[in-house]
Amino acid sequence: MTFVPEPLDPDDDRAPYEQVASSLGAAIRTRRLAPGEKLPSHKELTELYGFARATIQRALRDLEDEGLVVSRKGSGVYVRNRTERPAGLRPYVEQAFANDHVTIDFAGFSSETLHGALQEPLDKIRIGRLTPSSITMRILVPDMSVPQAAPVRMKDGADDKRLRDRMRDIMVSYTRSIRDAITELQHLGLVAETRISVRVHSGTQFFKLYVINGEDAFFGYYPIRPNKVVAQGETIEIFDLVGKDTTLFHHSINDGESSSGAQQVQQARMWFDSVWETIGRDFDLDAR
Repeated sequence: MTFVPEPLDPDDDRAPYEQVASSLGAAIRTRRLAPGEKLPSHKELTELYGFARATIQRALRDLEDEGLVVSRKGSGVYVRNRTERPAGLRPYVEQAFANDHVTIDFAGFSSETLHGALQEPLDKIRIGRLTPSSITMRILVPDMSVPQAAPVRMKDGADDKRLRDRMRDIMVSYTRSIRDAITELQHLGLVAETRISVRVHSGTQFFKLYVINGEDAFFGYYPIRPNKVVAQGETIEIFDLVGKDTTLFHHSINDGESSSGAQQVQQARMWFDSVWETIGRDFDLDAR
């Protein structure tokens, strides 16, 4: 089947190579370009998109850096098999907002990465380039009112309430910002219905999980690293859960009903629902 790209948005103010990379990336994520499939040649892509060869080359480099395609010398560029490989979260979050109904479940430590991944799609809703009718998010985080396995003081491995208070403040800051930004879209009449729910549980969260539109799951472990933080005016050496070093692995129901990827998504949804509906407790972001 000959690949035909979706028409580019004439109002898109991004650089041409970014527009091409976004278009091809969307085709890969929705399996219009399937894993293992060869992309059209550079010449064909220049004709399809109407941009110079250098623009196409730059777009393909970005897709390769993102892990969506692989270049084989003398053969061409192919869609990489996406099962159980490191993946970037942001493009999939943005793609999710092209749907009419958007759902995101997040389990992790602070929702900082989610906050960053949401900025571009929310901006596109504000200017009318994305138009979902509903957004539903569930955020599941550890209860920092009780001791955790980490963060703890490095010198003796002991719990320190100041560290928990610091982590609670970070979580509340990012999660409240997400809630306020999405709720504002409803107040402005840009999204008909929004719902953001936050629950806490007493266990330490050693991994992060995103389930996007019930179809894609991203999973990664938090490494524990030595760190220095300032808590209530004192510098403390700690063993910390470091989110920025987390490698995310992508699984999708689009890999096929009986595939490992589809089973991973199913199990991720089951795990999240089980914790949310049993030991998860509602958390008030505005409580002091």
